[in-house]
Amino acid sequence: MKYMSEIKELYNRVDQIYHITLADGMVRGLLLTGTNTVAQGAAIHNTSPVVTAALGRTLMGTAMMGAMLKGDEQSVTVTINGGGPIGRIVCVADKESVRGLVDVPNIEMPLRPDGKLNVGMVVGKDGRMTVVRDLGMKSPYIGQTNLLSGEIAEDFAGYYVQSEQTPTLQALGVLVSGETVLSAGGVLLQTMPGCPDSIITELELRSPLFYDISREICYEPMEDLMHKWFDGLKPVILERTPLSYRCNCSRSRMEKALIALGKEELTSMIEDEVEGAELICHFCKTKYNFSQEDLMALRG
Repeated sequence: MKYMSEIKELYNRVDQIYHITLADGMVRGLLLTGTNTVAQGAAIHNTSPVVTAALGRTLMGTAMMGAMLKGDEQSVTVTINGGGPIGRIVCVADKESVRGLVDVPNIEMPLRPDGKLNVGMVVGKDGRMTVVRDLGMKSPYIGQTNLLSGEIAEDFAGYYVQSEQTPTLQALGVLVSGETVLSAGGVLLQTMPGCPDSIITELELRSPLFYDISREICYEPMEDLMHKWFDGLKPVILERTPLSYRCNCSRSRMEKALIALGKEELTSMIEDEVEGAELICHFCKTKYNFSQEDLMALRG
C-alpha cells in the first residue's frame, strides 16, 4: 500500500524543468520531471512498454532542448531513425511543452539480460538523429549526427558534443510497469568554457548516481535529489518552468493543409469521398471532419 501511495503522489506532482547551475556557474544544467507528460504521450499512442520508454526518453530530451530556446515562438524538432523496428520517433518542443509520435507504437521486445527494457534494440543505432531548430529566421538550423546506441540519452549527449561542440552529460529514464508509467525524469549537465578539469572529473564520478533517475524520483522529490547528487558543488536553481504534453493542431491548420494539396487533389477528394474527409493529427489523434461542402469551399 505504501508503494501505491508513492506512485499516486508522483502523478499529483506537476511536471517541471529546473534550470540550475553548479560550481559558481561553471556548469549549467537542466533537471526534468516528466511522469505525467510521458504518460499522456503513451496513452495517446497506445504504446507497448518498450516503445513507451523510447518515446518518453525522446520527449524529455526534446523538452530539454526546447527549454533552452530564447523566444516564445521558437521550436525544436528531433527525429530519431535508427533502423530498428520502431521506425521513426519525432518530437517537437517549445519552452514549456512537447509532443511526439512514433511510427510503430506496439512493438514488443524481450528484456535485456539485466532485466531492463531493450530500448536500444527497438530503436536501432544504424541511423541518425536530426535536430531542426526554428528560431523565427528565414531558414531553420538543421543538425545531424549518427546514433551512438539507440538508448536515446547517450545519443542526445553525442549530438551536443558532435554538432554543438558542447561537453554534455545526460540521463533520461522512464520506469514502466505494464501499461503504467510509474515515473520519468532527466538530467542534462554542460560545462562552460574555462571549467576546471577537477569539476569535470567530479561530475563524471557522480554520474552513476543519476543514471537510474526514473527509480530515484519515485522516492524523493527532484530538489532533494539535486542537493544529494551535487552536494559540495553549490547547486543553485535559477528557474522552474512547467512542462506538459500539448499539441498545437487546430481546424484552421488542417484547413491550410487541405488547401496546400491544390485544387486538383481537392477535386479528387470531393469526387471520391462522398461523405467528406477526416483528418487525424499524428501527435494527439484529434479528428477533424470536413464535409463535401467544406471541401468545396476550401477549393474555391
